[in-house]
Amino acid sequence: MTAELKRSRQGQTLVLTISNPEHRNALGPEIYSEGLEALNQAESAADIRSVVITGEGSVFSAGGNLQRLQANRQRDPSVQAQSIEALHTWVEAIRNFPKPVIAAVEGAAAGAGFSVALACDFLVAAENAVFVMAYSNIALSPDGGGSWSLARALPRQLVNELLMCGERIGPQRLQTLGLVNRLAQPGAALTEALALAATLNARAPNVLSSIKELVNEAPHSGLAAHLGRERDHFVRNLHHVNGGIGIAAFLGKTTPQFE
Repeated sequence: MTAELKRSRQGQTLVLTISNPEHRNALGPEIYSEGLEALNQAESAADIRSVVITGEGSVFSAGGNLQRLQANRQRDPSVQAQSIEALHTWVEAIRNFPKPVIAAVEGAAAGAGFSVALACDFLVAAENAVFVMAYSNIALSPDGGGSWSLARALPRQLVNELLMCGERIGPQRLQTLGLVNRLAQPGAALTEALALAATLNARAPNVLSSIKELVNEAPHSGLAAHLGRERDHFVRNLHHVNGGIGIAAFLGKTTPQFE
């Protein structure tokens, strides 16, 4: 069965489903290229206001396909390098996509699967989900930005435990640490993610884009530079048509309908 990234629509939300059930939704070049294409098309689609990434069935993604990795050891190192570059291009696209991206995790999110979930703006997890960076268990180091995301979100000692020891961590602890936004009953992660998406879809898309950009840039700039960016975004959004709609709705005690 061929690995693929399935697309479907739920109102204004695009749902991308990692589908490779024979290998527990393992990731690969086909999924990376389809993921990049889907985001590129969704960026210019005004009727799409958010994206949910999930896995088919009871697993989010087991990460890399070990059979493919073993086979690549017999090939030129550039083959694996190109595959990882494709993964990283998709991860960067998720991080920089101007609309909210939500991960809906059932079961295991392992290795690069965990990295993809961490790249999303929101993470919804079933209560029985399992997150693990087991690279060191098979003598490999992380990819997909997992070490980058974890090192910026968690204490150094905990990151070393997760990466060096390959320890599993549950969604309840990740929620306490601030990495999981919502917990769901087993089998209901996608439903919970879509409910969160609906809340986001009702807000002004230009403002959500500004917030995502500001949050992404904040760790890389000083206060003065960031204050300048906040000023520019605020003024631009005030003079956007949605600024007028939002203020008028608040003053008139009505529900705004943003463009």
